[in-house]
Amino acid sequence: MRSVTDIRGDFPIFHQHPELVYLDSAATSHKPESVIEGITNFYRSENSNIHRGLYDLAVQSSAKYEAVRQKVADLIGAGSEKEIVYTSGTTDSINLVAHGFLAQRLNPGDEVLISAMEHHANLIPWQMVCKWRGAKLRIIPLNEKGEIDLAAFKAMLNEKVKMLAIVHISNSLGSINPVEEMIAEAHRYGIPVLLDAAQSIAHLPLDVKALDCDFLAFSGHKMFGPTGIGVLYGKAAYLEEMQPVRFGGDMIRLVSYEDTTFAPVPQKFEAGTTNIAGVIGLGYAVDYLTTFDRGEIHTRMKELRAYALDKLAEVPDIRIIGQSDHCSGIVSFMLGSVHPHDVATFLGAEQIAIRAGHHCTQPLMDLLEIPATTRASFSIYSREEEIDKLIAELKNIHSFFA
Repeated sequence: MRSVTDIRGDFPIFHQHPELVYLDSAATSHKPESVIEGITNFYRSENSNIHRGLYDLAVQSSAKYEAVRQKVADLIGAGSEKEIVYTSGTTDSINLVAHGFLAQRLNPGDEVLISAMEHHANLIPWQMVCKWRGAKLRIIPLNEKGEIDLAAFKAMLNEKVKMLAIVHISNSLGSINPVEEMIAEAHRYGIPVLLDAAQSIAHLPLDVKALDCDFLAFSGHKMFGPTGIGVLYGKAAYLEEMQPVRFGGDMIRLVSYEDTTFAPVPQKFEAGTTNIAGVIGLGYAVDYLTTFDRGEIHTRMKELRAYALDKLAEVPDIRIIGQSDHCSGIVSFMLGSVHPHDVATFLGAEQIAIRAGHHCTQPLMDLLEIPATTRASFSIYSREEEIDKLIAELKNIHSFFA
């Protein structure tokens, strides 16, 4: 893997803000020059709407837009680019499955399983559909380390369960879930599985065929791409079964005043003028990400987390939230009785960017009986020196509030 100094040279943000200590990559990653230039060049010299125009710019834009599907398919090991649906992000992808796929399958008394560590985006859509359909949302418990209780999960599986939706890497605990085993267990009962890969897409090798997940959702902005673009992967048979939930131009085949027939998969899920520049930017982000070995990225994230945990042990009254042996580059903690928002404010004044709050996992915080955590999260451009600065300031904050 390239040196961190070399990698940081790819990201203009660090040239613009040389004092920035950015430890918030779980919220959004920074963008390399190739992605920024690719989007800018599209608007500067390639801009055109797609699919309808017969002039050169439209044909070229359409071809480039569609070519990104194959890049994404290759990135995640999908069997066909037709299994790749463009969305606005992970949240949009999950909502599409909840409303377009599960709602028509769900009956009163049926069940949906999620874990206690899910992001609101992988909780609320299922919660709403269950309420509308008279089904039950069941929560897989965690053990004391912040890991899925596998024995409890297996005991919850039965013929009533119509969907398992599980996060790959917890955005608030950093835990890497045993999704291969969970998917295999769910499939023994014929249960479709959606995998939330928002945190894992840039950090772990992903192969949807090897995992055998039925759906996979992720966002471009967490893998060095632009905001407002995401992907839903779905097995071809399930995408054919799934109904669109947005209607309008470009997702139709024939329209009359009496009826409408839809375009084939995946276009039937992409109504209106889509985020063309976002898709183009996503393609450049995939190009950039594939210059790295994601196995090596994962190793690097574990090294950074281990370094951070070792250094955090030097800070008085520190409490680590989530202590799984299988974690990625996320560390959540509390500093004595100091509220995480106060910690974040003090750190921000020193140009240290971290995240404080419930991290869109409010039920998990309630379960842990804490108001919030302070979260440091890493990416390929993160350095040990930045962790050192974080630790020094945490010691100062502790002294200030002592």
